[in-house]
Amino acid sequence: MSDYLQEQAAAPAGASRSEERKIIFASSLGTVFEWYDFFLYGALAAVISKQFFAGVNDTTAFIFALMAFAAGFLVRPFGALVFGRLGDMIGRKYTFLVTIVLMGLSTFAVGLLPTYASIGIAAPIILVILRMLQGLALGGEYGGAATYVAEHAPPGKRGFHTGFIQSTATLGLLLSLLVVLGSRYISGDEFETWGWRLPFLLSIVLLGISTWIRMSMRESPAFVRMKAQGKLCKSPIRESFTSWPNLKVVLTALFSINAGQAVTFYTAQFYVLFFLTQMLKMDAAQANTLLIISVIIGAPFFVFFGWLSDRVGRKPILMIGLLLATVLYFPMFKALSHYANPQIDAASRQAPIVVSADPASCTFQFDPVGKARFDSPCDKVKTFLVKQGLPYSSVSTSGEAVQVSIGERTIDGYDEAAMRAAIEQAGYPAKADPAQVNQVMVVVLIVAMILIATMTYGPLAAVMVELFPTRIRYTSMSLPYHIGNGWFGGFLPTVSFALVVYTGDIFYGLWYPVLVTGISLVVGIFCLRETKDVDIDKV
Repeated sequence: MSDYLQEQAAAPAGASRSEERKIIFASSLGTVFEWYDFFLYGALAAVISKQFFAGVNDTTAFIFALMAFAAGFLVRPFGALVFGRLGDMIGRKYTFLVTIVLMGLSTFAVGLLPTYASIGIAAPIILVILRMLQGLALGGEYGGAATYVAEHAPPGKRGFHTGFIQSTATLGLLLSLLVVLGSRYISGDEFETWGWRLPFLLSIVLLGISTWIRMSMRESPAFVRMKAQGKLCKSPIRESFTSWPNLKVVLTALFSINAGQAVTFYTAQFYVLFFLTQMLKMDAAQANTLLIISVIIGAPFFVFFGWLSDRVGRKPILMIGLLLATVLYFPMFKALSHYANPQIDAASRQAPIVVSADPASCTFQFDPVGKARFDSPCDKVKTFLVKQGLPYSSVSTSGEAVQVSIGERTIDGYDEAAMRAAIEQAGYPAKADPAQVNQVMVVVLIVAMILIATMTYGPLAAVMVELFPTRIRYTSMSLPYHIGNGWFGGFLPTVSFALVVYTGDIFYGLWYPVLVTGISLVVGIFCLRETKDVDIDKV
Protein backbone atom coordinates (compact mmCIF):
# COMPACT_ATOMS: atom_id res chain seq x y z
CA MET A 1 0.00 0.00 0.00
CA SER A 2 1.35 3.44 -0.90
CA ASP A 3 2.29 6.10 1.62
CA TYR A 4 -0.79 8.11 0.61
CA LEU A 5 -3.14 5.17 1.16
CA GLN A 6 -1.48 4.47 4.50
CA GLU A 7 -2.08 8.09 5.51
CA GLN A 8 -5.68 7.84 4.42
CA ALA A 9 -6.19 4.60 6.31
CA ALA A 10 -4.72 6.13 9.45
CA ALA A 11 -6.76 9.32 9.15
CA PRO A 12 -10.21 9.55 10.73
CA ALA A 13 -13.20 9.77 8.41
CA GLY A 14 -13.89 13.31 9.52
CA ALA A 15 -11.51 15.68 11.20
CA SER A 16 -12.32 16.59 14.79
CA ARG A 17 -12.28 20.18 15.94
CA SER A 18 -8.87 19.73 17.54
CA GLU A 19 -7.53 18.29 14.29
CA GLU A 20 -9.07 21.15 12.29
CA ARG A 21 -7.36 23.64 14.59
CA LYS A 22 -4.04 21.81 14.21
CA ILE A 23 -4.32 21.85 10.40
CA ILE A 24 -5.11 25.57 10.35
CA PHE A 25 -2.41 26.42 12.89
CA ALA A 26 0.31 24.35 11.22
CA SER A 27 -0.47 25.64 7.73
CA SER A 28 -0.87 29.24 8.84
CA LEU A 29 2.25 29.43 11.01
CA GLY A 30 4.52 28.18 8.27
CA THR A 31 2.94 30.60 5.82
CA VAL A 32 3.35 33.51 8.29
CA PHE A 33 7.06 32.79 8.44
CA GLU A 34 7.29 32.61 4.66
CA TRP A 35 5.55 35.98 4.24
CA TYR A 36 7.83 37.38 6.96
CA ASP A 37 10.84 36.39 4.87
CA PHE A 38 9.36 37.89 1.73
CA PHE A 39 8.23 41.17 3.29
CA LEU A 40 11.47 41.95 5.12
CA TYR A 41 12.85 43.48 1.95
CA GLY A 42 9.89 45.86 1.64
CA ALA A 43 10.20 46.94 5.26
CA LEU A 44 13.91 47.70 4.72
CA ALA A 45 13.79 49.07 1.15
CA ALA A 46 15.10 52.51 2.16
CA VAL A 47 18.14 51.01 3.94
CA ILE A 48 18.78 48.44 1.21
CA SER A 49 18.82 51.19 -1.43
CA LYS A 50 21.81 52.75 0.36
CA GLN A 51 23.63 49.46 0.91
CA PHE A 52 23.24 47.88 -2.53
CA PHE A 53 22.52 50.73 -4.99
CA ALA A 54 25.06 53.31 -3.92
CA GLY A 55 26.31 54.06 -7.44
CA VAL A 56 23.45 56.47 -8.32
CA ASN A 57 21.64 59.40 -6.71
CA ASP A 58 19.31 58.75 -3.78
CA THR A 59 16.05 58.96 -5.73
CA THR A 60 17.26 56.62 -8.47
CA ALA A 61 18.70 54.26 -5.84
CA PHE A 62 15.32 54.03 -4.13
CA ILE A 63 13.58 53.31 -7.44
CA PHE A 64 16.17 50.60 -8.17
CA ALA A 65 15.60 49.16 -4.70
CA LEU A 66 11.88 49.04 -5.39
CA MET A 67 12.57 47.37 -8.73
CA ALA A 68 14.64 44.72 -6.95
CA PHE A 69 11.73 44.36 -4.52
CA ALA A 70 9.46 43.85 -7.52
CA ALA A 71 11.80 41.23 -9.00
CA GLY A 72 10.57 38.80 -6.38
CA PHE A 73 7.04 39.43 -7.56
CA LEU A 74 8.01 39.12 -11.21
CA VAL A 75 8.92 35.43 -10.90
CA ARG A 76 6.06 34.42 -8.59
CA PRO A 77 3.88 33.18 -11.50
CA PHE A 78 6.75 30.93 -12.63
CA GLY A 79 6.97 29.53 -9.11
CA ALA A 80 3.22 28.94 -9.31
CA LEU A 81 3.69 26.87 -12.47
CA VAL A 82 6.66 24.87 -11.17
CA PHE A 83 5.32 24.10 -7.71
CA GLY A 84 1.66 24.04 -8.73
CA ARG A 85 2.49 21.24 -11.17
CA LEU A 86 4.36 19.34 -8.45
CA GLY A 87 1.52 19.89 -5.98
CA ASP A 88 -1.03 18.40 -8.37
CA MET A 89 1.25 15.47 -9.23
CA ILE A 90 3.00 14.46 -5.99
CA GLY A 91 0.97 16.13 -3.25
CA ARG A 92 0.24 19.37 -1.40
CA LYS A 93 2.21 18.62 1.77
CA TYR A 94 5.59 17.80 0.26
CA THR A 95 5.49 20.61 -2.25
CA PHE A 96 5.01 23.45 0.21
CA LEU A 97 7.60 21.84 2.47
CA VAL A 98 10.11 22.44 -0.33
CA THR A 99 8.95 26.04 -0.85
CA ILE A 100 9.52 27.08 2.75
CA VAL A 101 13.06 25.66 2.78
CA LEU A 102 13.90 27.57 -0.41
CA MET A 103 12.44 30.78 1.01
CA GLY A 104 14.21 30.49 4.36
CA LEU A 105 17.64 29.82 2.92
CA SER A 106 17.33 32.67 0.37
CA THR A 107 16.34 35.12 3.10
CA PHE A 108 19.18 34.02 5.39
CA ALA A 109 21.62 34.54 2.51
CA VAL A 110 20.54 38.20 2.16
CA GLY A 111 21.69 38.75 5.73
CA LEU A 112 25.18 37.52 4.78
CA LEU A 113 25.45 39.35 1.45
CA PRO A 114 28.33 41.88 1.09
CA THR A 115 27.26 45.41 0.15
CA TYR A 116 27.98 47.51 -2.94
CA ALA A 117 30.88 49.15 -1.10
CA SER A 118 32.50 45.73 -0.64
CA ILE A 119 32.00 43.92 -3.96
CA GLY A 120 30.57 46.56 -6.28
CA ILE A 121 27.99 45.72 -8.95
CA ALA A 122 27.97 42.02 -7.95
CA ALA A 123 26.10 42.95 -4.74
CA PRO A 124 22.85 44.16 -6.35
CA ILE A 125 23.00 41.35 -8.92
CA ILE A 126 23.19 38.67 -6.22
CA LEU A 127 20.49 40.49 -4.25
CA VAL A 128 18.12 40.38 -7.22
CA ILE A 129 18.86 36.65 -7.73
CA LEU A 130 18.00 35.96 -4.09
CA ARG A 131 14.80 38.00 -4.42
CA MET A 132 13.87 35.91 -7.45
CA LEU A 133 14.44 32.69 -5.52
CA GLN A 134 12.15 34.06 -2.80
CA GLY A 135 9.54 34.84 -5.45
CA LEU A 136 9.74 31.31 -6.85
CA ALA A 137 9.23 29.88 -3.36
CA LEU A 138 6.27 32.11 -2.58
CA GLY A 139 4.76 31.25 -5.95
CA GLY A 140 4.36 27.69 -4.72
CA GLU A 141 3.55 28.44 -1.09
CA TYR A 142 0.19 30.20 -1.15
CA GLY A 143 -1.60 27.81 -3.50
CA GLY A 144 -0.42 24.85 -1.46
CA ALA A 145 -1.46 26.25 1.90
CA ALA A 146 -4.85 27.54 0.68
CA THR A 147 -5.61 24.29 -1.14
CA TYR A 148 -4.50 22.16 1.80
CA VAL A 149 -6.66 23.98 4.34
CA ALA A 150 -9.71 24.24 2.05
CA GLU A 151 -9.59 20.54 1.20
CA HIS A 152 -9.59 19.73 4.92
CA ALA A 153 -12.40 22.19 5.77
CA PRO A 154 -15.98 20.93 6.23
CA PRO A 155 -18.69 22.31 3.88
CA GLY A 156 -19.94 25.71 4.98
CA LYS A 157 -16.66 26.61 6.71
CA ARG A 158 -14.19 26.98 3.85
CA GLY A 159 -14.29 30.78 3.96
CA PHE A 160 -13.73 30.80 7.71
CA HIS A 161 -10.90 28.24 7.65
CA THR A 162 -9.05 29.75 4.69
CA GLY A 163 -9.50 33.20 6.23
CA PHE A 164 -6.68 32.25 8.60
CA ILE A 165 -4.41 31.59 5.60
CA GLN A 166 -5.42 35.01 4.22
CA SER A 167 -4.41 36.68 7.48
CA THR A 168 -0.91 35.18 7.30
CA ALA A 169 0.33 37.76 4.80
CA THR A 170 -0.59 40.57 7.16
CA LEU A 171 0.78 38.71 10.18
CA GLY A 172 4.01 38.09 8.26
CA LEU A 173 4.24 41.81 7.55
CA LEU A 174 3.51 42.56 11.21
CA LEU A 175 6.24 40.15 12.34
CA SER A 176 8.74 41.71 9.92
CA LEU A 177 7.96 45.23 11.18
CA LEU A 178 8.27 44.15 14.82
CA VAL A 179 11.61 42.44 14.19
CA VAL A 180 12.89 45.47 12.27
CA LEU A 181 11.92 47.77 15.16
CA GLY A 182 13.60 45.40 17.61
CA SER A 183 16.74 45.33 15.47
CA ARG A 184 16.78 49.14 15.35
CA TYR A 185 16.64 49.18 19.14
CA ILE A 186 19.42 46.60 19.52
CA SER A 187 21.81 48.16 16.99
CA GLY A 188 20.93 51.81 17.64
CA ASP A 189 22.97 54.16 15.46
CA GLU A 190 24.59 51.14 13.78
CA PHE A 191 21.33 49.88 12.27
CA GLU A 192 22.16 51.05 8.74
CA THR A 193 25.68 49.63 9.07
CA TRP A 194 24.97 46.10 10.35
CA GLY A 195 21.72 46.05 12.31
CA TRP A 196 19.58 45.69 9.18
CA ARG A 197 21.05 42.19 8.72
CA LEU A 198 19.56 40.83 11.97
CA PRO A 199 15.98 40.31 10.69
CA PHE A 200 17.30 38.33 7.71
CA LEU A 201 19.57 36.16 9.84
CA LEU A 202 16.70 35.40 12.25
CA SER A 203 14.90 33.64 9.39
CA ILE A 204 17.09 30.54 9.88
CA VAL A 205 15.42 30.00 13.28
CA LEU A 206 11.94 30.45 11.79
CA LEU A 207 12.89 28.07 8.99
CA GLY A 208 13.73 25.34 11.52
CA ILE A 209 10.42 25.81 13.36
CA SER A 210 8.24 25.85 10.25
CA THR A 211 10.02 22.87 8.66
CA TRP A 212 9.49 20.79 11.81
CA ILE A 213 5.81 21.76 11.87
CA ARG A 214 5.20 20.85 8.25
CA MET A 215 6.99 17.52 8.53
CA SER A 216 4.29 16.42 10.99
CA MET A 217 1.33 17.30 8.72
CA ARG A 218 -0.80 14.77 6.82
CA GLU A 219 -1.49 14.95 3.12
CA SER A 220 -4.76 16.54 1.92
CA PRO A 221 -7.64 13.98 2.06
CA ALA A 222 -8.95 15.13 -1.33
CA PHE A 223 -5.57 14.48 -2.92
CA VAL A 224 -5.26 11.09 -1.19
CA ARG A 225 -8.68 10.01 -2.52
CA MET A 226 -7.84 11.21 -6.00
CA LYS A 227 -4.56 9.28 -5.99
CA ALA A 228 -6.23 6.14 -4.67
CA GLN A 229 -8.76 6.35 -7.51
CA GLY A 230 -6.00 6.75 -10.09
CA LYS A 231 -7.27 10.15 -11.20
CA LEU A 232 -4.11 12.23 -10.81
CA CYS A 233 -3.47 14.65 -13.65
CA LYS A 234 -0.34 13.82 -15.66
CA SER A 235 -0.07 17.26 -17.25
CA PRO A 236 -1.67 19.89 -14.98
CA ILE A 237 -0.15 22.85 -16.84
CA ARG A 238 -1.52 21.76 -20.22
CA GLU A 239 -4.93 20.86 -18.79
CA SER A 240 -5.12 24.13 -16.85
CA PHE A 241 -4.18 26.56 -19.58
CA THR A 242 -4.78 24.98 -22.99
CA SER A 243 -8.36 23.90 -22.29
CA TRP A 244 -10.58 26.92 -23.03
CA PRO A 245 -13.27 26.17 -20.38
CA ASN A 246 -10.62 26.15 -17.64
CA LEU A 247 -8.53 28.96 -19.16
CA LYS A 248 -11.64 31.15 -19.23
CA VAL A 249 -12.05 30.62 -15.48
CA VAL A 250 -8.34 31.39 -14.96
CA LEU A 251 -8.66 34.70 -16.83
CA THR A 252 -11.86 35.58 -14.98
CA ALA A 253 -10.18 34.87 -11.64
CA LEU A 254 -7.20 37.03 -12.60
CA PHE A 255 -8.99 40.12 -13.86
CA SER A 256 -12.09 40.05 -11.67
CA ILE A 257 -10.63 39.51 -8.20
CA ASN A 258 -6.89 38.77 -8.04
CA ALA A 259 -5.58 41.94 -9.71
CA GLY A 260 -7.92 44.19 -7.73
CA GLN A 261 -7.34 42.35 -4.46
CA ALA A 262 -3.58 42.61 -4.93
CA VAL A 263 -3.48 46.38 -5.24
CA THR A 264 -5.77 46.86 -2.23
CA PHE A 265 -3.43 44.72 -0.12
CA TYR A 266 -0.21 46.40 -1.24
CA THR A 267 -1.72 49.88 -1.08
CA ALA A 268 -2.86 49.39 2.51
CA GLN A 269 0.28 47.74 3.84
CA PHE A 270 3.21 48.79 1.66
CA TYR A 271 2.46 51.85 -0.40
CA VAL A 272 1.01 53.63 2.61
CA LEU A 273 4.35 53.12 4.41
CA PHE A 274 6.31 54.46 1.42
CA PHE A 275 3.89 57.39 1.23
CA LEU A 276 4.35 58.29 4.89
CA THR A 277 8.14 57.97 4.99
CA GLN A 278 9.23 58.99 1.49
CA MET A 279 6.65 61.61 0.53
CA LEU A 280 5.42 62.96 3.85
CA LYS A 281 8.84 62.55 5.55
CA MET A 282 7.41 60.99 8.66
CA ASP A 283 9.90 59.48 11.10
CA ALA A 284 10.38 55.84 10.07
CA ALA A 285 10.02 54.46 13.59
CA GLN A 286 6.80 56.42 14.15
CA ALA A 287 5.37 55.36 10.77
CA ASN A 288 6.22 51.71 11.44
CA THR A 289 4.67 51.89 14.89
CA LEU A 290 1.41 53.35 13.58
CA LEU A 291 1.30 50.73 10.82
CA ILE A 292 1.87 47.95 13.34
CA ILE A 293 -1.02 49.23 15.47
CA SER A 294 -3.24 49.42 12.38
CA VAL A 295 -2.29 45.92 11.26
CA ILE A 296 -3.05 44.47 14.69
CA ILE A 297 -6.50 46.11 14.62
CA GLY A 298 -7.23 45.05 11.04
CA ALA A 299 -5.81 41.50 10.94
CA PRO A 300 -8.83 39.69 12.51
CA PHE A 301 -11.07 40.99 9.75
CA PHE A 302 -9.45 38.66 7.20
CA VAL A 303 -11.01 35.79 9.15
CA PHE A 304 -14.23 37.74 9.76
CA PHE A 305 -14.88 38.41 6.08
CA GLY A 306 -13.93 34.82 5.24
CA TRP A 307 -16.53 33.70 7.79
CA LEU A 308 -19.10 36.19 6.52
CA SER A 309 -18.63 34.93 2.96
CA ASP A 310 -19.74 31.47 4.16
CA ARG A 311 -23.08 33.07 5.00
CA VAL A 312 -23.80 35.82 2.47
CA GLY A 313 -21.62 34.65 -0.42
CA ARG A 314 -18.14 35.45 -1.68
CA LYS A 315 -19.00 37.77 -4.55
CA PRO A 316 -20.92 40.53 -2.68
CA ILE A 317 -18.09 41.07 -0.20
CA LEU A 318 -15.40 41.07 -2.90
CA MET A 319 -17.28 43.55 -5.09
CA ILE A 320 -18.04 45.95 -2.22
CA GLY A 321 -14.35 45.97 -1.28
CA LEU A 322 -13.30 46.79 -4.85
CA LEU A 323 -15.91 49.54 -5.06
CA LEU A 324 -14.74 51.18 -1.82
CA ALA A 325 -11.11 51.10 -2.98
CA THR A 326 -11.95 52.70 -6.32
CA VAL A 327 -13.98 55.50 -4.75
CA LEU A 328 -12.07 56.23 -1.54
CA TYR A 329 -8.32 55.98 -2.21
CA PHE A 330 -7.82 59.58 -3.32
CA PRO A 331 -9.77 61.19 -0.44
CA MET A 332 -8.17 58.84 2.12
CA PHE A 333 -4.60 59.61 1.04
CA LYS A 334 -5.30 63.35 0.92
CA ALA A 335 -6.64 63.09 4.46
CA LEU A 336 -3.54 61.10 5.41
CA SER A 337 -1.35 63.92 4.13
CA HIS A 338 -3.31 66.43 6.18
CA TYR A 339 -3.06 64.47 9.43
CA ALA A 340 0.46 63.05 9.03
CA ASN A 341 2.24 66.23 7.96
CA PRO A 342 -0.06 69.24 8.35
CA GLN A 343 2.80 71.68 7.70
CA ILE A 344 3.57 70.38 4.23
CA ASP A 345 -0.13 70.14 3.48
CA ALA A 346 -0.65 73.81 4.39
CA ALA A 347 2.51 75.01 2.64
CA SER A 348 1.67 73.21 -0.61
CA ARG A 349 -1.69 75.01 -0.72
CA GLN A 350 -0.37 78.45 0.24
CA ALA A 351 2.93 78.40 -1.68
CA PRO A 352 2.75 75.77 -4.44
CA ILE A 353 5.98 74.76 -6.19
CA VAL A 354 5.96 74.93 -10.00
CA VAL A 355 8.82 73.80 -12.26
CA SER A 356 8.78 75.46 -15.69
CA ALA A 357 11.00 73.79 -18.30
CA ASP A 358 11.22 72.36 -21.79
CA PRO A 359 10.25 68.66 -21.47
CA ALA A 360 13.17 67.71 -23.74
CA SER A 361 15.63 69.17 -21.25
CA CYS A 362 14.24 66.90 -18.52
CA THR A 363 14.94 63.66 -20.36
CA PHE A 364 17.96 61.81 -19.01
CA GLN A 365 20.88 61.07 -21.35
CA PHE A 366 23.43 58.24 -21.49
CA ASP A 367 27.16 58.82 -21.29
CA PRO A 368 29.66 56.94 -23.53
CA VAL A 369 29.82 53.93 -21.18
CA GLY A 370 26.04 53.61 -21.03
CA LYS A 371 25.41 55.09 -17.60
CA ALA A 372 22.30 57.22 -17.25
CA ARG A 373 23.07 60.87 -16.52
CA PHE A 374 20.69 63.09 -14.57
CA ASP A 375 22.77 66.24 -14.77
CA SER A 376 20.64 68.77 -16.67
CA PRO A 377 19.36 71.71 -14.55
CA CYS A 378 15.82 70.38 -14.92
CA ASP A 379 16.84 66.91 -13.73
CA LYS A 380 18.74 68.35 -10.79
CA VAL A 381 15.80 70.54 -9.75
CA LYS A 382 13.32 67.66 -9.85
CA THR A 383 15.71 65.26 -8.12
CA PHE A 384 16.25 67.82 -5.36
CA LEU A 385 12.51 68.36 -4.86
CA VAL A 386 11.73 64.64 -4.79
CA LYS A 387 14.58 63.99 -2.38
CA GLN A 388 13.12 66.64 -0.07
CA GLY A 389 9.68 65.02 -0.36
CA LEU A 390 8.19 68.21 -1.79
CA PRO A 391 5.13 68.16 -4.06
CA TYR A 392 5.44 70.16 -7.26
CA SER A 393 3.74 70.61 -10.61
CA SER A 394 5.37 70.97 -14.02
CA VAL A 395 4.71 73.52 -16.77
CA SER A 396 6.06 73.00 -20.29
CA THR A 397 7.99 75.88 -21.85
CA SER A 398 10.30 76.26 -24.84
CA GLY A 399 14.05 76.72 -24.46
CA GLU A 400 16.68 75.23 -22.18
CA ALA A 401 16.12 77.47 -19.14
CA VAL A 402 14.37 76.05 -16.11
CA GLN A 403 12.54 78.14 -13.54
CA VAL A 404 11.27 77.16 -10.11
CA SER A 405 8.41 79.13 -8.57
CA ILE A 406 7.92 78.67 -4.82
CA GLY A 407 4.97 80.76 -3.83
CA GLU A 408 5.75 84.33 -4.90
CA ARG A 409 9.43 83.69 -5.46
CA THR A 410 10.95 82.57 -8.79
CA ILE A 411 14.42 81.01 -9.12
CA ASP A 412 16.24 80.71 -12.45
CA GLY A 413 18.13 77.46 -13.08
CA TYR A 414 19.35 75.01 -10.48
CA ASP A 415 20.29 77.03 -7.40
CA GLU A 416 20.07 74.72 -4.40
CA ALA A 417 20.84 77.38 -1.80
CA ALA A 418 18.17 79.71 -3.19
CA MET A 419 15.62 76.88 -3.33
CA ARG A 420 16.33 75.85 0.25
CA ALA A 421 15.86 79.42 1.44
CA ALA A 422 12.60 79.83 -0.49
CA ILE A 423 11.30 76.47 0.73
CA GLU A 424 12.03 77.35 4.34
CA GLN A 425 10.47 80.80 3.94
CA ALA A 426 7.32 79.22 2.45
CA GLY A 427 6.92 77.00 5.51
CA TYR A 428 7.81 73.63 4.00
CA PRO A 429 9.20 71.38 6.77
CA ALA A 430 12.36 69.33 6.28
CA LYS A 431 10.61 66.45 8.04
CA ALA A 432 7.21 65.80 9.54
CA ASP A 433 7.11 67.04 13.12
CA PRO A 434 6.30 63.95 15.26
CA ALA A 435 4.48 66.17 17.74
CA GLN A 436 2.13 67.48 15.04
CA VAL A 437 1.21 64.07 13.63
CA ASN A 438 -2.41 63.27 14.46
CA GLN A 439 -1.64 59.66 15.32
CA VAL A 440 -5.23 58.64 16.01
CA MET A 441 -6.47 59.82 12.63
CA VAL A 442 -3.49 58.28 10.81
CA VAL A 443 -4.31 54.93 12.42
CA VAL A 444 -8.00 55.32 11.58
CA LEU A 445 -7.19 55.96 7.91
CA ILE A 446 -4.73 53.06 7.64
CA VAL A 447 -7.19 50.73 9.35
CA ALA A 448 -9.86 51.82 6.86
CA MET A 449 -7.53 50.87 3.99
CA ILE A 450 -6.75 47.54 5.67
CA LEU A 451 -10.47 46.81 6.09
CA ILE A 452 -10.95 47.34 2.36
CA ALA A 453 -8.09 44.92 1.76
CA THR A 454 -9.63 42.34 4.12
CA MET A 455 -12.91 42.49 2.18
CA THR A 456 -11.14 41.67 -1.08
CA TYR A 457 -8.66 39.19 0.43
CA GLY A 458 -10.57 37.42 3.20
CA PRO A 459 -12.87 35.35 0.93
CA LEU A 460 -10.31 35.02 -1.91
CA ALA A 461 -8.77 31.63 -1.06
CA ALA A 462 -12.18 30.01 -0.74
CA VAL A 463 -13.27 31.41 -4.12
CA MET A 464 -10.09 30.28 -5.84
CA VAL A 465 -10.32 26.73 -4.46
CA GLU A 466 -14.00 26.51 -5.41
CA LEU A 467 -13.43 27.67 -8.99
CA PHE A 468 -11.15 24.79 -10.02
CA PRO A 469 -11.27 20.94 -10.00
CA THR A 470 -9.15 18.96 -7.55
CA ARG A 471 -6.92 17.35 -10.18
CA ILE A 472 -5.55 20.71 -11.39
CA ARG A 473 -6.52 22.98 -8.48
CA TYR A 474 -3.04 23.77 -7.16
CA THR A 475 -1.78 24.79 -10.62
CA SER A 476 -4.93 26.55 -11.85
CA MET A 477 -5.45 28.74 -8.80
CA SER A 478 -1.78 29.53 -8.18
CA LEU A 479 -1.05 31.16 -11.54
CA PRO A 480 -3.81 33.84 -11.58
CA TYR A 481 -3.21 34.53 -7.90
CA HIS A 482 0.49 35.15 -8.39
CA ILE A 483 0.11 37.10 -11.62
CA GLY A 484 -2.37 39.30 -9.78
CA ASN A 485 -0.30 39.64 -6.62
CA GLY A 486 3.13 39.32 -8.18
CA TRP A 487 2.66 41.65 -11.15
CA PHE A 488 -0.34 43.89 -10.53
CA GLY A 489 0.31 44.17 -6.78
CA GLY A 490 4.05 43.68 -6.55
CA PHE A 491 4.85 46.43 -9.03
CA LEU A 492 2.53 48.92 -7.33
CA PRO A 493 5.15 50.63 -5.10
CA THR A 494 7.59 50.94 -8.02
CA VAL A 495 5.07 52.18 -10.59
CA SER A 496 3.30 54.53 -8.21
CA PHE A 497 6.52 56.05 -6.86
CA ALA A 498 7.84 56.51 -10.42
CA LEU A 499 4.60 58.29 -11.37
CA VAL A 500 5.05 60.62 -8.41
CA VAL A 501 8.65 61.36 -9.40
CA TYR A 502 7.62 61.98 -13.01
CA THR A 503 4.73 64.34 -12.23
CA GLY A 504 5.71 65.81 -8.86
CA ASP A 505 2.16 65.16 -7.64
CA ILE A 506 2.41 63.03 -4.49
CA PHE A 507 -1.10 61.66 -5.14
CA TYR A 508 -0.61 60.83 -8.81
CA GLY A 509 0.65 57.33 -8.04
CA LEU A 510 -2.82 56.42 -6.74
CA TRP A 511 -4.14 56.31 -10.29
CA TYR A 512 -2.52 52.91 -10.66
CA PRO A 513 -4.46 51.09 -7.90
CA VAL A 514 -7.66 53.01 -8.66
CA LEU A 515 -7.65 51.97 -12.32
CA VAL A 516 -6.87 48.34 -11.45
CA THR A 517 -9.61 48.05 -8.81
CA GLY A 518 -12.08 49.79 -11.15
CA ILE A 519 -11.38 47.31 -13.95
CA SER A 520 -11.61 44.35 -11.56
CA LEU A 521 -14.92 45.62 -10.23
CA VAL A 522 -16.48 45.78 -13.70
CA VAL A 523 -15.13 42.37 -14.75
CA GLY A 524 -16.19 40.81 -11.45
CA ILE A 525 -19.75 42.11 -11.63
CA PHE A 526 -20.32 40.67 -15.09
CA CYS A 527 -18.08 37.57 -15.21
CA LEU A 528 -17.48 36.12 -11.72
CA ARG A 529 -19.93 33.47 -10.52
CA GLU A 530 -20.88 32.80 -6.90
CA THR A 531 -19.11 29.71 -5.52
CA LYS A 532 -20.17 29.52 -1.86
CA ASP A 533 -22.17 26.29 -2.13
CA VAL A 534 -19.91 24.42 -4.56
CA ASP A 535 -18.89 20.86 -3.65
CA ILE A 536 -15.13 21.07 -4.24
CA ASP A 537 -14.79 17.29 -4.58
CA LYS A 538 -17.09 17.41 -7.61
CA VAL A 539 -15.88 20.59 -9.30
